[in-house]
Amino acid sequence: MEPFGSRLAAAVSKRGPLCVGVDPHSALLARWGLSDDVEGLARFAGTVVEAVADHVAVVKPQSAFFERFGSRGIAVLESTIRQFREAGVLVLLDVKRGDIGSTMAAYASAYLDQSSPLASDAITVSPFLGFGSLRPALDLAAEQGAGVFVLALTSNPEGPAVQHAVGPGGATVAQTIIDEISQVNRGATPLGSVGAVVGATIGETGHDLSAINGPLLAPGLGAQGATPDDLRRVFGAALPHVLPSYSREVLNAGPDVAGLRAAALRAADACRAALG
Repeated sequence: MEPFGSRLAAAVSKRGPLCVGVDPHSALLARWGLSDDVEGLARFAGTVVEAVADHVAVVKPQSAFFERFGSRGIAVLESTIRQFREAGVLVLLDVKRGDIGSTMAAYASAYLDQSSPLASDAITVSPFLGFGSLRPALDLAAEQGAGVFVLALTSNPEGPAVQHAVGPGGATVAQTIIDEISQVNRGATPLGSVGAVVGATIGETGHDLSAINGPLLAPGLGAQGATPDDLRRVFGAALPHVLPSYSREVLNAGPDVAGLRAAALRAADACRAALG
């Protein structure tokens, strides 16, 4: 398969720079008038597929909101992933896995091996057992044409205590992660397949993102407080590689399919204007 970085660049060029989160938490199901069970989950997912599958470049299902319903919820996740991918949407599965050795290899196989029922185009991972612990996922992603987005500078208030901690060499943990990603992506064109997760709400990062040569997933837009205009302040020279992510701002427009689609298109237009 063509490398994820190349496929992402093509998808963004065709459909615009927008990732829509698919987060069926209980409050949102209630807002839509749906039951908080696997039937409500399936109706929610099917509606989102119908509304945006032909219009956005990337979707980001949050696996936990499907997993909470057990095997039947995971079956809905499998179906949702398949439907989006068949429609030409790249699926970034938000699983934030992080472990070592054979366990990390098993996580990678579950989500990145293209013969798996949960096969996705990319996943999120946590590097806080050491960047080297991600090697099984990075290797399988490269083999399968998939992508990996590594947590680097997150917007939750607990994040800076770890991510801004300074190591023996004087670099922060986050900068070390960014530098490691840059090494993996070195020489890739038009874009590397390993990205970083950098919250759109964090303001000026104090970190150098310019050499990463990979996609920068920017969650936190819309209901979480960030606007497209904040992206320039957060990402600076790395702005062309940013993939803005909206969840509630779009999903709150449901369950009406036309309303959902219109909200996604408005978000895409705003991001396109901000990113130039």
